[in-house]
Amino acid sequence: MNLADADRDALLTMIAAQAEEIVLLRAQVAALLAQLNQTSANSSRPPSSDRPRMRVPPAQPSGRRPGGQRGHPGRFRALLAVAQVDEIVVCLPLRCAGCGAALAATAAPTDPPDERRQVWDLPAVARVVTEYRLAGRRCGRCGQTSRAPLPAGVGVDGCGPRLTAVSAMLSGRYRLSKRETAACLGDVFGVGLAVGTVSALEQTVRAALAPVVAEAQAAVQHAAVVNMDETGWREARRRAWLWTVVTASVTIFQINASRGGAVARALLGDAWSGIVGSDRGTMYSWLERARRQVCWAHLKRDFQKMVDWGPGPRPIGERLLAVEARVFHHWHRYRAGELDRAGLAVVLAPVQAELTAILEDGAHAGHPVAQPLCRNLLTLGPALWTFVTVDGVAPTNNAAEQALRPAVLWRKGSFGTHSRDGSRFVERMLTVTASCRQQQRPLLDVLVTAVSAHYTGAPAPSLIPTAA
Repeated sequence: MNLADADRDALLTMIAAQAEEIVLLRAQVAALLAQLNQTSANSSRPPSSDRPRMRVPPAQPSGRRPGGQRGHPGRFRALLAVAQVDEIVVCLPLRCAGCGAALAATAAPTDPPDERRQVWDLPAVARVVTEYRLAGRRCGRCGQTSRAPLPAGVGVDGCGPRLTAVSAMLSGRYRLSKRETAACLGDVFGVGLAVGTVSALEQTVRAALAPVVAEAQAAVQHAAVVNMDETGWREARRRAWLWTVVTASVTIFQINASRGGAVARALLGDAWSGIVGSDRGTMYSWLERARRQVCWAHLKRDFQKMVDWGPGPRPIGERLLAVEARVFHHWHRYRAGELDRAGLAVVLAPVQAELTAILEDGAHAGHPVAQPLCRNLLTLGPALWTFVTVDGVAPTNNAAEQALRPAVLWRKGSFGTHSRDGSRFVERMLTVTASCRQQQRPLLDVLVTAVSAHYTGAPAPSLIPTAA
């Protein structure tokens, strides 16, 4: 039976429409499967979000037992100098371990030197309570009563500088809740504080750290190299972002309602002339490519995403992963001292050329995943290779991502902050904590000094390392 021309044309039109719909549905299915199969290895999701069945096992088990390996130098507490020891106890062997003969109490010239063992302990801690009696006097001439003020340096909230600093450190550095902070102070020091007092002490420390952090923020804007990153936050139940800027010696944090480039510009300053290590976020696109270093760890996840997507972009992704492996192989050789910067540039020159060729192939692949990424990386160009020639620049943004980890844990436990003052406390505690860790400075000493200066009007401590 022959179909009429009109019926045939209608059938062909219907088949063409169905074919287009099949192509669209296949693309949607591929996108949904890729989203379903996202892991920390092919996306920006944290490893903690990986479902057990989706975690990627090691390619080849090493066969080594967990823990320190044979030949590892280990880490041991160094012995203190004799002048730093509080008490010395001499233990004498009374009898020979071999024959049981009595041994002399005085060492002979042939005896070996004493073996030193130092045992550390904590002293019993007791609170120190000082009662201030503010005398009042009535004027015999006018009848006005005058009362003496508290001495300078005494907290008006009934807590001294050290207690204030310890309370803020427990809640800000060790992320205890206010209730747990009050309980810890009671259990360890015998200090009874209300939960509201813990909150008030946080705000005292917030104010005390204002000049400390302001100086650090100004110093960051003159650094030669920084790493930047941001993560989600909640302020007053609204979406916000916690930013960090990491230099070689100082790290700062800021909570802002925006994730845009204006925040990055403000953090770095209008006169910024250094180099920024970061991800490929558009908030950094205002930077010159020669003053950027794009994170290769992020690129590795992007390349793995292409491999996991399906047969379309997989060949391009596999070639890019091979390039990434060579980049890190040579970078680790440089870190181990096998190469200098000039040698690193030599061995990576053919790798750069190979990457460009692969990206040009991917830019014309027509795949919705491979093509945009390859075109974007071709646009970035020099920002992929700054680490090859500039000292102090690494190929990853690990410094900023590691700085954000304590903040992420804080966010998970507190669900953010309820006010701008609360956000300022978080920013400043994170800034001082991270900077002290970088400089191996005692955090408590800096906090106590800052609170004491706040009470007395003395100069605040500085987070900027002094030149030797």
